[in-house]
Amino acid sequence: MLLRIATRKSPLALWQSEHVAACLRQAHPALDVALVPLSTRGDEVLDRSLAAIGGKGLFLKELEVAMQRGDADCAVHSLKDVPMQLEPGFMLPAVLERADHADAFVSNRWQALQELPQGAVVGTSSLRRQAQLRALRPDLDIRDLRGNVNTRLARLDAGDYDAILLACAGLQRLGLEARIRARLLDPDWLPAPAQGAIAIECRDGDVALAELLAVLDHADTRRCVDAERAMNLALHGSCHVPVAALARLQGDMLQLHGLVGEAASGRLVRQFAEGPADAPEALGTRVAEGLLAQGAAAMLGEPTA
Repeated sequence: MLLRIATRKSPLALWQSEHVAACLRQAHPALDVALVPLSTRGDEVLDRSLAAIGGKGLFLKELEVAMQRGDADCAVHSLKDVPMQLEPGFMLPAVLERADHADAFVSNRWQALQELPQGAVVGTSSLRRQAQLRALRPDLDIRDLRGNVNTRLARLDAGDYDAILLACAGLQRLGLEARIRARLLDPDWLPAPAQGAIAIECRDGDVALAELLAVLDHADTRRCVDAERAMNLALHGSCHVPVAALARLQGDMLQLHGLVGEAASGRLVRQFAEGPADAPEALGTRVAEGLLAQGAAAMLGEPTA
């Protein structure tokens, strides 16, 4: 049997898809797996922020079209880029075991965010990171930075920035862990919902394929990201607003830290709760309600009533 995986063409996306392919070959020795590399609008438009051109869902559209046309059987994504509600006709049969969830502080001169001099230039296109940066260091000069991991590192190395923020998992997967100067640690600094997790998407209703892929589903990771994504869904979160979340399993309980911020002002509201690990969506909704009760609705651009 041949399984065709649709993937973006960036080095990180290709690594993730090759990783999934290797895991599937190990789980199903008779399976033949091939990659179908595609370019997405999210990869092609680099002169504007993701929020300005339509959000992270732009990384998925072409891959979903390929599946609808029958040119691919499934697609591999960074789960943090996957909208809270999938397009009709699609499902996520597997979420792989999560890698490092943290954000990385990357600089050629400075060892930590706190060491940056006043007015230092920091690059990130993430509104979530911008909000937390402004909360901690309102003196910094924060500038947009788009492109794949290597492009962003090249801009740092060229001297365009004093530091940049990236996901630890992406750097580690590309063999660039040495570039990490410091991990930005929770609960003071929170990642994007589902950061560090890889998901497999396929057509809804393809039961045989879903069962074949589900062998890679990691139950503990699934519980954590389900809570984080449920929180984001209840907040109507997207890349237009800074939303952060991190869930952790503690025995049969799940703990969830949530955050909503304002990129322009650095104002943050936080909420923490815990609940049964077998009800992650309920926990995520409860944390979202706590954030809304603190005024997050106005920060999200939603009506307060």
